[in-house]
Amino acid sequence: MTPPPDPLVPITPHPQLDELIGVLEKLRAPGGCVWDREQTHASLVQYLIEETFELVDAIEVGDHAELLEELGDVLYQVLFHADIAAEAGWFTLEDVAEHMRTKMVARHPHVFGDVSVETSADVVATWEAVKAVEKAHRTSVLDGIPQGMPSLALADKVLGRAAKVGVERAAAASIPATEEELGAQLLATVAAAKAAGLDSERALRGALRTVSDEVRAAEAAAGR
Repeated sequence: MTPPPDPLVPITPHPQLDELIGVLEKLRAPGGCVWDREQTHASLVQYLIEETFELVDAIEVGDHAELLEELGDVLYQVLFHADIAAEAGWFTLEDVAEHMRTKMVARHPHVFGDVSVETSADVVATWEAVKAVEKAHRTSVLDGIPQGMPSLALADKVLGRAAKVGVERAAAASIPATEEELGAQLLATVAAAKAAGLDSERALRGALRTVSDEVRAAEAAAGR
């Protein structure tokens, strides 16, 4: 049984969202759109990735009109996947929302509970502590990291997890002061690698596999 909504969370009607859900359901219903009916979770992955990157572009460019459009495209992907799952009898959009609501409430005990925090760092620490309990079944700090992430984002994530078990890489002797300068330096590195016939993407992923092996070895040694 779903618990009653917390009075701290206002209930706001979303008629346009309901209409969008209705449009999708009509498209995927018998007699609707043949293409929509044929789609699966797997067939939609390419569109989810594309729409997500387009949303990132809109955010980085700062174009509000594009941001509105791309948020809608990503939202539609969520609704699409939920409708496919509902048709298969796995779960519904309401289940997705309930699961997310429950997770967000649990991970913010300083808002919905009696935990006291003072800084953003405290919030992050609380989040990680709650998440650790939720994910107690995981056997490695690397578990849950999507390997399909872009290599630089993957590197940031893997290095952050590796540091938790004492596996760290020495920082570069010199690092630019701004992200603009850092971008230029990274681009120059890729350009030099390309000129030398090296694949930067493959090289970085290879280095990350080495770090991952070291992390798992450290965890095994510690009896994790």
